Amino acid sequence: MSLLEVQVAVAKIGKYATSESGDSVEMVERPHGGVSIVLADGQRSGKAAKRISNIVVRKALALLGEGIRDGAVARAAHDYLRAMRGGKVSAELNIVSVDLETETLVISRNSHCPTIVVQSRDALLLDEPSEAVGIHTWTRPVVVEMPIMPNTHVVTFTDGLLHAGRRSGRRIDVLHLIQDFLSQSVSTQELADVVLSRAVEADEGRPRDDISVVALSLLPVPPGADEVRRMSVRLPVWIKREFLDG
Repeated sequence: MSLLEVQVAVAKIGKYATSESGDSVEMVERPHGGVSIVLADGQRSGKAAKRISNIVVRKALALLGEGIRDGAVARAAHDYLRAMRGGKVSAELNIVSVDLETETLVISRNSHCPTIVVQSRDALLLDEPSEAVGIHTWTRPVVVEMPIMPNTHVVTFTDGLLHAGRRSGRRIDVLHLIQDFLSQSVSTQELADVVLSRAVEADEGRPRDDISVVALSLLPVPPGADEVRRMSVRLPVWIKREFLDG
């Protein structure tokens, strides 16, 4: 038996001068072991988009927590959004799972954005065409399943990253950026942060769309390390009331 550590990191920012990001990211433990990360990008941006992405993420989380398989979860989230909003709004949906029952990494995409998988030095671009959920009757996810391997990194993101720098002529090559920084042995959080910061730079400090980056790593645990599970969350929040220093 081998002991691996699953590391998950998220870095996200809203569209410039918009009060709220239309992207939603959540994580849930799988009932038979492992975790799933759900990323949804609601149509357009702001509060209306946030409501759409929340509908999709909540439905996906509930079903994943009940042990429903990822592909079926994505289809159910599509059906639910389509029924709730009459097929008039859409959301892009990505689910990344570490499934310990099958000992596989499962990646489900309903997004025109690719997902990038790096194993050791080999990079795989998952970019098979897929449709957003919520609109068309027969929409299905594109699902890729692969064995769990140490030193595997997965990066998935919303289209704010894909289109960053389009107007300034400074678009970034996400695949090569990720490969470059992984060669420098950066942490999972540093990887997500760097990818996001490069996208913001490409948009000249004013993101033209919501940008979310999710990074997941499967890393060997050093001999003698403990088996404690840890989770850390950091997010800036605006509070209307003023606070005095100290």
